[in-house]
Amino acid sequence: MGSTSPIVCWFEDCNKDSVELVGGKCSSLGELINAGIRVPPGFAVTTEGYLRFIAEDGITEQIFKILEGLDHEDLPALEAASAKIREAVENLPFSEDFEDDVAEFYRQLSTICCVPAVPVAVRSSATAEDLPDASFAGQQDTFLWVRGIDDVLLHVKKCFSSLFTARAIAYRIKMDFPHDQVAISVGIQKMANSHTAGVMFTINPANGDRASIVINSSFGFGETVVSGEVTPDEFLVNKISMELLNRVISKKELYYTVDFETQTPKLYDVPVERQSIQSIVDEEIIDLAEMGKRIEKHYGRPMDIEWAVDKDMPAEANIFILQARPETVWSSKKKEPVAATGSALDHILASVMEGKSLN
Repeated sequence: MGSTSPIVCWFEDCNKDSVELVGGKCSSLGELINAGIRVPPGFAVTTEGYLRFIAEDGITEQIFKILEGLDHEDLPALEAASAKIREAVENLPFSEDFEDDVAEFYRQLSTICCVPAVPVAVRSSATAEDLPDASFAGQQDTFLWVRGIDDVLLHVKKCFSSLFTARAIAYRIKMDFPHDQVAISVGIQKMANSHTAGVMFTINPANGDRASIVINSSFGFGETVVSGEVTPDEFLVNKISMELLNRVISKKELYYTVDFETQTPKLYDVPVERQSIQSIVDEEIIDLAEMGKRIEKHYGRPMDIEWAVDKDMPAEANIFILQARPETVWSSKKKEPVAATGSALDHILASVMEGKSLN
């Protein structure tokens, strides 16, 4: 990994203790890879890289000056500050060393994947995100199907600047979280060419039932699920018996996939005859639930997981975990026994008798 604080490092060289260097998302990916979970390969531009970058030309002082005295409820002032900072960050050139390091890792990733200029997802990974007591998740940007080193570098810069969206600035002020204590890393990860994608909770997000796994799924890239553009299919799995207890198939009218002519993600209409069919087969649902169970066991707490089924991969190896973070709503509450006696057998029997999972 080179010097003690490299500008770039592979995901597998990170683990859950690497948050200061690579942020919550990338450290989690490294932790998953080292736990034997199937994750698309990739590397992180580290917080050290970010700090060195904004230290160029004294831009750090300029940023904190703009942020001084802002009120988290003054939206026009927040938007103006955000625009000014983001422009300054995105106009700052990278050093030659920085560009060379990122280019070399991207070249090696393309070689590993056997794809020239491999398409990647470029995802922000802030040091303060995914904390159990504050959810900074989703405040920074993600870019899909980025190809070629020039585009990768451009989107790394956009991720850096997204640390200063109006929403992220306001949230830090509201939570009394000092701006200078948040840095950002960027994950550059082989893009899963998703047939289907979505999110999975190893706890029922509707009622906090820890004996359930809930999987949301839709066609194409998972952004339609995460952004709420589509009402996904929803599947309820009993975590103990691994039975599929309930399925709700929604009408899914839109999906993102790559437009191979322009090599960019594009929103398409789902053909009418496919809109109301189940987006993921039952075997994949159970395989996913098994992976969710393993991830929860590894972390020792309920998790919120993003996943994809890659249509370029063989059936036995096509489910990938794109990220995993601690579930923040229910897991902070007091644990209640799932069934009156709390035994797994009682719970399974009760589920069978009732035809559903007990709360």
